[in-house]
Amino acid sequence: MEHSSTAAATGRVDLGVAYYPEYQRHDRLETDLDLMVEAGITTIRVGESVWSTWEPREGEYDLEWLAPTLDAAHVRGIRVILGTPTYAVPPWLQVAHPEIAADRATGEPIPWGARQEMDFTHPEFLTRAERLIRAILERYASHPSVVGFQVDNEPGIEIFHNDHVFARFVERLAATYGDVDTLNREWGLTYWSHRLQDWSELWRPDGNSFPQYDLAWRTFQADLTAEFIAWQAALVEEYRDAGQFVTTCFQYPRAALDDQKTAEALTVTAGNPYYGMQDRLAIDDRRPTTDYWTTSGVATLFRQGDRMYSSKQARFLVTETNAQAIGDSATNYPPYPGQLAQAAFSLISRGAALIEYWQWNTLPYGAETYWGGVLPHSLEPGRVYREIAGIGARLEGLGSLLDGYEPDADVAVLWSLPSKHALQFQPPFRMPAGDAGDPYERIVDAFYNGAFDARAQVRVLHVGQAHDLGAAELARRFPVLVAAGLYIASDADIALLDDYAAAGGHLVLGPRTAYADTEARARHQVAPPGLVDAAGVRYEEFSNLDAAVPATGTPALALPEGAGAELWIDGLLPAGADVLASYDHPRFGDFAAVTSAAAGAGRVTTVGCVPTRELAAAVVGHALGAEAADRLLVDPPQAVTASSGTLPDGRRVWFVFNWSWTPATVALARPVTDPIDGAAHAAGDHLDLAAWTTVVLVGESEHPESPNPGL
Repeated sequence: MEHSSTAAATGRVDLGVAYYPEYQRHDRLETDLDLMVEAGITTIRVGESVWSTWEPREGEYDLEWLAPTLDAAHVRGIRVILGTPTYAVPPWLQVAHPEIAADRATGEPIPWGARQEMDFTHPEFLTRAERLIRAILERYASHPSVVGFQVDNEPGIEIFHNDHVFARFVERLAATYGDVDTLNREWGLTYWSHRLQDWSELWRPDGNSFPQYDLAWRTFQADLTAEFIAWQAALVEEYRDAGQFVTTCFQYPRAALDDQKTAEALTVTAGNPYYGMQDRLAIDDRRPTTDYWTTSGVATLFRQGDRMYSSKQARFLVTETNAQAIGDSATNYPPYPGQLAQAAFSLISRGAALIEYWQWNTLPYGAETYWGGVLPHSLEPGRVYREIAGIGARLEGLGSLLDGYEPDADVAVLWSLPSKHALQFQPPFRMPAGDAGDPYERIVDAFYNGAFDARAQVRVLHVGQAHDLGAAELARRFPVLVAAGLYIASDADIALLDDYAAAGGHLVLGPRTAYADTEARARHQVAPPGLVDAAGVRYEEFSNLDAAVPATGTPALALPEGAGAELWIDGLLPAGADVLASYDHPRFGDFAAVTSAAAGAGRVTTVGCVPTRELAAAVVGHALGAEAADRLLVDPPQAVTASSGTLPDGRRVWFVFNWSWTPATVALARPVTDPIDGAAHAAGDHLDLAAWTTVVLVGESEHPESPNPGL
């Protein structure tokens, strides 16, 4: 028996669905799988949601119900991802052991009736979960259809306040700090009379007001999630062969998830990117996201892909994404024709090796009755099925072209989970009404979206991954590095930024960067701490904004209409840096909006605000210089974008999109070929793009003009 370790290992991008025959009211197995084959669906995910089906009563296992599905899939050449059903505990376990319920607040267990209500660190839960996992793996790990395993599902949704979890937290603090005197000093517990004399005096997190405590508490909770997933992955490791992969599906905004740390125990990253469809995929749409687990807008769809790539700096699997409308019964916005292909190829362009839809058919019951599947409630193939079949045909046409594909990146954007946690606890500004995002992502997205509008491509780097590369390699691979919202920064982090610029990189600093140390303590240094000399600028005050403040450019930085500051302003005072932009305001006009200074062989540009997309795009474009020019398209209209990556043989693949209802025509800067229909286009030819369309093109082997941005 041979297996492939990931979808990428097959040499092609796979198409899949989450498939739950146990949810069907009638036996449709043969019909469903035949329809999948006709649509080019090559992968299904099964089994992860139904512990009560696998084990209807404690110790009584029903393992054979899934066999017909796996057997029928194997006959048809459909690959199977087998899930462990640990995120949805059965009623018999809830009744027998109510103590396994997770406490959302001290002494307040989550009511049963949904999912992920349990404390997965509780020994009563772990004992029964291990028995079930082993039973499933013993039965099916060697089945020839099974190519990989998904352990649990979207972990990290809850912060556990259970007594034994808190006791472990105190033990961790004792191991970290050694004694309460050290904790008193490091956390500043003299404030408001919180000095401890003994570890038993530490208060519960419910009423905590110290950011130092909260940062330690959130980090501990994320570590519990990583520990739980690693525990399951270790069980799978005993059963899987070398060709089978192990993953879990990340919902990246989960409160107790450190994706980089959790991914260490996995062989491949997988994620569930959900996004706003219809007009929220128009290139000029600026509405905020309405749910923390979705994004809104074209740029943030790409950011989701880059975040999934960032977990391991490698290609990834999409284990769930929109098929039709996604959300509650009052959220019904199915995609416009063409948008499913746009989203799929957007994620593929950023490294996806599998596009898997949630789910095969829309359910007739349950909480997700109106989460639309590939098939509607009628179970009859319709428009969405036909469009996904079209994606399948195109992927079949691409074949193994994308084997070894690596997405391009002109700009690296640093990602800091501690900063995200700290800015959630002490937000620098209030999110605008109706915006379900958080301050950290709002700051980072301001620069990411600006880079997207400047037609630059982005690599998201966890801070630790940047350290692994080192300053010189960072500068070689990424001509521009954005450090925005990097509120929690160690001395080593600050030194890395300084050294990156000295090595020849262009560092773009955004607000709140380096303001606090690793204990979330505001630094007793002139801001930006440790970077004043390199940046040639300082600030001592800052202000929230109730309304946007326009910015005016200079000959060195021309600004378009709409460029300005939102939500936040640092009072930048140049100390050797050149002023590139100022504010049109009677008070804030006293400060610089954007400055730039030479630093060693490189440069530091400082943006003293949360920039509008127009300002951010101008800054990133200025930092990139000639590198900002699009590599394929000549003066494309706003709605037409391109995303690209390289192949091992030096060829480059472009994915070209028209994000609007208006057909467009765009000139090509170099010769390319459509790998699906074989059509050749010479440099200077014009490409016609219908509304909401996607085109894949391949160029000749080349040596990139800029350093290879891949990790």
